[in-house]
This record gives sequence, structure tokens and C-alpha cells, in this order.
Amino acid sequence: MAFRVGFDVGGTFTDFVLQAPSGELTTGKRLTTYPDPSAACLAGLDELIERAGVSWAELSQAVHGTTLGSNVVIERKGQGVGLLTTRGFRDVLIIGREKRYQVYDLQIEKPSPLIARRFIGEVTERVLADGSVRTPLDEADARRAIRALAARGVTTLAICLLHAYVNPAHEQRLAALAAEEAPHLTVTLSHEVSPTFREYERTSTTVVNAYVMAAIREYLHGLGVALDERGYRGRLFVMQSSGGVATAEAMERYPVRMIESGPAAGALMAAAYGELTGHRDLIAFDMGGTTAKLALIENGRPFTTTAFELHRVNNAPGSGLPMNIQAIDLVEIGAGGGSIARPRLGVIAVGPESASSTPGPACYGRGGEAPTVTDANLVLGYLNPDYFAGGAMRLHPGAAARAIEDTLARPLGLSLEQAAWGIHAIVNTNMELATRVVSIERGRDPRGLTFVAFGGSGPVHGCRLAQALGVPRVILPAAAGVTAAIGLLAAEVRFDVSRTYVRRLDALEPARLDAMYGEMGAQAMEVVRDSAVGGAVTVVRSVDARYVGQGYELTVPVPAGPLDAAALGRVRASFDEIYAARYGYAQPAEPVEVVTWKLSAIGGAPRVTLAKAATSPVAGGLKGRRRAYFPETGGWIDCPIYDRYKLAAGLEIAGPAIVEERESTSVLPPGAVATVDEYANLVVEIA
Repeated sequence: MAFRVGFDVGGTFTDFVLQAPSGELTTGKRLTTYPDPSAACLAGLDELIERAGVSWAELSQAVHGTTLGSNVVIERKGQGVGLLTTRGFRDVLIIGREKRYQVYDLQIEKPSPLIARRFIGEVTERVLADGSVRTPLDEADARRAIRALAARGVTTLAICLLHAYVNPAHEQRLAALAAEEAPHLTVTLSHEVSPTFREYERTSTTVVNAYVMAAIREYLHGLGVALDERGYRGRLFVMQSSGGVATAEAMERYPVRMIESGPAAGALMAAAYGELTGHRDLIAFDMGGTTAKLALIENGRPFTTTAFELHRVNNAPGSGLPMNIQAIDLVEIGAGGGSIARPRLGVIAVGPESASSTPGPACYGRGGEAPTVTDANLVLGYLNPDYFAGGAMRLHPGAAARAIEDTLARPLGLSLEQAAWGIHAIVNTNMELATRVVSIERGRDPRGLTFVAFGGSGPVHGCRLAQALGVPRVILPAAAGVTAAIGLLAAEVRFDVSRTYVRRLDALEPARLDAMYGEMGAQAMEVVRDSAVGGAVTVVRSVDARYVGQGYELTVPVPAGPLDAAALGRVRASFDEIYAARYGYAQPAEPVEVVTWKLSAIGGAPRVTLAKAATSPVAGGLKGRRRAYFPETGGWIDCPIYDRYKLAAGLEIAGPAIVEERESTSVLPPGAVATVDEYANLVVEIA
């Protein structure tokens, strides 16, 4: 095994991990650069490789995670994007599902469509749900529509026609006409991006793919060229929202698949830490500088969805932009170290606005004046101003105190520590509500789960959050601040394919189904093999099913091999079992309808070797004491501070205590008892 590197771009920090052939990890952290995040990536990689004493030619693999795609969508930075659709369906993005995500709130605002109406064209054609052609494509009409959109400045064209997932002939012909009429156009076809039913969701997915395509292509191409110039001879891989990696070339064609690229890697690594410690049912909690991400992990696998929504309003289902992609089911809220606190209606409110890396929290000394969560944690004594990011940055406690005093403490009649504690407690409450979404609303009691807290800010807040939820155990991983970057190196090469074929389960045509799965398997295997994956490739199949008459589905595993009567019988039994687990009952006598068939081709995941804890403690790992604030003890105490790198396996630490390492700080409140495991993780029992 040669050297491998993973680098993950977050809203505030960009994280780096270099793995040596021996398994040893070298880590790094830099402030993310705007508007071009690749500047921080390249500078950080140069520094990391120089520090490790290796050459670029010795790197065999580079894996990247980024939220660039979601940022382009949320900030509406796409330009020159148009849509061509069936006549009469021009307003599908505006109409959506005709549902109010908050029925009784008269002031709700739906996210505006990514494409203005003047950039949406219509063509005369109609394919029916069974794939038959009712109205042939009017090519003269299509040429006029393409020329009109090009004249308005469209450079990237999404094509989404009615029922093209069954019969894509008209979409394929439109792509050919676009190449003739406007050769400069980049074209995205819905039957390639999302060959599934539900017109609004398919159109939205195709439009998002087109919307981010130009920015993603430019970004990945520029990054690839810069790596080549440095002497890197391997391929650039990118994390997908599903938790698998694929080549940068594949992601340039399907950028919608990497819309939540970075956060997925953290959930994967949380599952790996769960396996190491013997806990397979978990809540992954990733709190960075800008957002907090939470995911449910069951039986060692992250909970996934094919009905992903981006930019939800207050986490309300139906309030975001829907995408039919395979994605780890994350709940993301604006609660990070950079989340800004302000007085609102006489109380403290935190987030979702963030100070990001520019200007950053007040304590960064980069021009930020608004108080943030990081400022509060510094004032409370939880952070070491001389050892932030391993000493790469020095924090300014005076600036943090002034920001909190001027903005919150004085206007609200609070002391400095009361205001700082208020920020800390309020952001915990915000994250507690999000944690309930991924546990209780998924049918899982958090009191029976284990909490894995990581990210730069996660270990500061993890134990408090677990206390509030009644979670009995918290895992605080070693190198928690770069967990997502480590997860990039542990990810398997993967490609997911899905197709809609709606039939009652007892009326399926097995031959047609086997032929369809054969085509899907060939498509997925081509991408995985193109990624230079050696060894066996695993194929996993599933299907979305529902009782006849229902409008929502559950995903059910499909057994390998020919889909004969016995295999379909196992699909039915699995559906009843999963339905009962989710809703508390099942109806075995009711007919079942199958909707969308799915296949994933998965290459073997490389092994990441984690460092072991010290075999003997150095003075118990104690590095000193610092004044820190804990309300349970009556306020300020002289708190013991431990060095993470000097903690021996088996050592117990009782809270209140603080454990420091280069990438993050772990805070153990009163009542928490941490045990160091053999991989230097802190396994905390919560009283």
C-alpha cells in the first residue's frame, strides 16, 4: 500500500489526512479560502506532504470531499442554466407538490426555483407512462426552443421530458438537436441523471445537476491540473452523498451525486469507530465551524435515503429542493463554532448565520466582531487560546469577551459568563432538536443508542448533548477534528443506479426484471471498473415497495440471482418485516406494489489503520489546570487539562475535565467518566 491522502473542505476549516504505507496518519487543518476553496486545499496539501517528507509521485490516491455543490445551490450562484420540458409542464418547478410544509403558518416562504421562468422552454411531444408515444417530437419546434434559450444566454441545458424514464428516445433526440443548433451547450438528460418516476422530483434532480455542473467541472478540472503540475500521477476521487467514492471524471458528469460530499465521510467513519468499540447502533454527530450534521447508523451502516432534500427550512419535510439521489440521510443545521449569537426578543438566539472563516469568530482576530459559539467556549475556559488547531492559530480571549459583553451581556443584563453559558446552552438545545429528528422520528429511542461526537467543535458539546437526550454513552474519537477526512480514506468505490418499473409484486415479469438488472449492473460496473478497482466488486440490489394505493415507499433488499417466485417471496416477506419495524404493524394479506429498482456496485474499501494509545501514561497525561466554567459546580473551577497523546489505554478520567489534542478539544462535564480505549478514543459513560 502506497501513500494516500484525503482532504475535506468545510465551511470554516479544510482538513487533511495523509496515510503512510505503515498506516501512520499525518493530519493538518487550514482555514477554508473564499471564493476559491482549492487555494486552501493545495496550500494544505503542500504543507502536509512536506511535513511528512514524501514526494507527490509517491501518492497513489487522493480523495476529496467538498460542499461546493450545495453551496452553489444554496447561494444561487449558478449562471446560464436553462430547462427544456414537455409542452404544458413549464411550471413544474414552481408548482412542485402543491403542499405547504407548515399547514398553519401563513408566512412560509418556499425556496425559489433554481431556474427563472424565462429560461424554461417547452417542446411539443408526449410519451405515455407505458413508454408508448402519443405525440411525436416536433423537431422544428424543438430547434426553435433551443435557439431561443441559447439567445437568452443559456450555456447549460437540462432536458426533462414526461415519462422519459420509460422511453428516453425524445430526450436523446433533443440532445442531438441541441448539439446541432448550439454546439456550445452542455446538456444534462433526466433519463441519465434520474431515471425514476415522480415528475417534480426528477425535474428538480436534473436541474440541480445542470445548475452545479459548470462550477463543479471548473473546480475539479482546476484541482486535477494543479495536482498533475505537482507531480501527482494517480487519479482524483470524490466522495459522493451516498458514502462511496468515484472518479472526478464521473462526478463531472453527475455532480448532483456529490451535493453532500463532505458530511457523508464523517458518518462512515463514525460507523467504523462504532465497530471498533463494539457499538453498531449510533448517532453520528459532526459539529464543525459552520454547521452540525447528524445521522442515524443502524447495525453498522448509515441510514440512507433516495428522497434527499437540500436547504430545508427549519428541517421541515417538503420545504427544501428534492433530489432523487442515493444519500446518507443527514440532518444539517446552522450550528457550528462560527454560528453567530445575537439578542432576539429579549433572549439569546444562535445561528443559523455563521462567521465562517472570513472574517471568522471575534477571537480569530481577523476582523470579526459578532460573538460566536467558539467565542463563548473560549470565554468559558474550554478552549486553549495557545493550542487552537495545534497552535497554528492563536485565539484572542479579550476580543471574544468584548464581543459577548457588548452584543449580549450588557443589553440583556447578564454577566459575561452567564451570556457565554447561554450561547453554549442554546446551541446545544438547537442540536438536541435535530438529534430527535434522526432518532425518534426514525423510530429509534436515543436512550438505546451510542453517540459519536466529532468535528472541530463536536467533542466540546457532545457530552452535554448526550446528557440532554438520555444517551448513556459517547465516543469521542482520536483526531476528532479530521474524522471526515479520515473517512474519505476508508470509503469504498461505489456507483448507484436506479430505474422505475411500477408493477404489483404478484404480476411481475421475471425475465424483464432480470434483463433490466443486467443493464443496470453493466452501467454501474463500468464506472467502478473505470476507477481502477482491483479484486471483487460486490453488487447490492434493493427495491422501493408499498402497499397498493399508498403514495410512499420503503426500501427492501432484493436477493442475488434470478428473480424467480421464491426470490420475490423473500422480497414480500422483507417488506412486511420492515413495514412492521417502521410503523408497528403490517398487512400480509394486502397486495404490494414495487416501484423503483436499485443496484449498487461496490469495490472493496481500503483499510485505514488507526494509531494505538500509549502503552504507559506520562504522569497520567495531565498537562496542567485551567479556569473553566461548569454550572453544576457553582461556576468557575480549577479544571484539570489532559494531553490526548499521553493517555494510556485503560486510563479513566472523571469530569469535570478537558482533554486537548491538535484537531479538537473534548469537554467532560461533571458526572461523565471517560475510559481510554486501545485506539486512544475516549469512551464516555454519562451519569
